[in-house]
Amino acid sequence: MQVKIADSWKKVFENEFSKPYFENLTDYVNKEYANFTCYPKRSHVFNAFDSCSFNNLKVVIIGQDPYHGPNQANGLSFSVNDGVDHPPSLINIFKEIEIDLHQEYPDSGNLERWAKQGILLLNATLTVRAHEAGSHQKQGWEEFTDQVIQKISNQKEGIIFLLWGGFAKKKVKLIDAKKHYILESGHPSPLSANRGYWFGNHHFSKTNVLLSNLKKTVINW
Repeated sequence: MQVKIADSWKKVFENEFSKPYFENLTDYVNKEYANFTCYPKRSHVFNAFDSCSFNNLKVVIIGQDPYHGPNQANGLSFSVNDGVDHPPSLINIFKEIEIDLHQEYPDSGNLERWAKQGILLLNATLTVRAHEAGSHQKQGWEEFTDQVIQKISNQKEGIIFLLWGGFAKKKVKLIDAKKHYILESGHPSPLSANRGYWFGNHHFSKTNVLLSNLKKTVINW
């Protein structure tokens, strides 16, 4: 795995890529991509960082794993490539935006348009073997992405963290709540949403109110 990451993030990570755990992770990922079909494609593994400048960062949305179906994953949590059917969680995200902001449901599920506005769409695990959900967990990615969250918390102020579901909520311990804003709700997956834990959270309008209060440009969701 060749680590090519946007310049604005290089100073943030400093020596992270030379630590033993990351070298072991690199060896593991290289073998997986050599022997199996894995997602996203190699050039998109660090797309969350390439698409969202550290300097422009306003919001962090934490996911768990990339999608593991063909042509879905593009390196951004919850996002799919243009022309790909929207997975159930993404459908519920867009439905909540419809309810919250009275916007039309979009054709494209590609969330690069969000990333370009300062949203880091971060999966805890950045790669996955095709058709095997969670297959690259506990190999070192979580250690790396926990470091990402902690470094953002330490080095920035006034970032809005959207924690959806039990997994994301566990990351709250990495965030300094005195410096940042944390919005929590159930996960947008049908299992959670259908039990009433997702719809009506108004996270999208609440985020924009916070950004407006911080004199920052609001997000065009």
